[in-house]
Amino acid sequence: MHLYCHDHPDTLSLDTAVADARPGRIVLADTPFYPGGGGQLADRGVVRWAGGEARVSGFEVSAGKLWHLLDTQADIAGNVEAVVDADFRQKMRQLHTDTHVLNALVFQQFDGALVTGVQMADDGTARMDFDVPGADNDRLRALEGPINDIIRQDVPLNFIYVPMHEAQAEKGLIRSRSVAPPPTPDGKIRVVEIVGLDRQACGGTHLASTGGSPPVRILKIDNKGRHNRRVRIGLGA
Repeated sequence: MHLYCHDHPDTLSLDTAVADARPGRIVLADTPFYPGGGGQLADRGVVRWAGGEARVSGFEVSAGKLWHLLDTQADIAGNVEAVVDADFRQKMRQLHTDTHVLNALVFQQFDGALVTGVQMADDGTARMDFDVPGADNDRLRALEGPINDIIRQDVPLNFIYVPMHEAQAEKGLIRSRSVAPPPTPDGKIRVVEIVGLDRQACGGTHLASTGGSPPVRILKIDNKGRHNRRVRIGLGA
């Protein structure tokens, strides 16, 4: 799915129009909100119109439309202002970028290990599960230093779209064992590049460069069966 927030990641307030409406939900002509996916929580925020304001409580995709779920049953039509919670979006951008850095290092140092699960949390933590049979947990824990080195280097990120067949042919571009980001209507997939470090398919929101994140700590490493290791990270020194 090609989202407005992919092309305009710093637009957090947008004057737009209601394209469809039902009780408790609306579709917007354009929306600055990220609806969640790939382990990233959906944006939070509000929709304002001449008659009031409603909190956006979630999102649903149906028949190609992105429905914004609201905490009101009010009739909403015409022009509205959609406003994203800036602090929450920034936290998700930081976590998502940092998980890409962790993912890149594990992929490089553990024989192309794939991701088996990822989830970001609103408390500034995230966990990633990797298929790394027999991995030494101390080696994983030692990645904290290299992650923070990459943050301090303020490495830029690029975002491009490539045809799905090219993405599937490039080793390591689709890094998850179970799922890939949905393609755009013209059959392309979004690729996030940390320059000189990593390229992988992803539909989430990210920083413009790694230096936008505070330092990261590796909080815990759990053994999840014979093959999987769960690495928990947190923002802040």
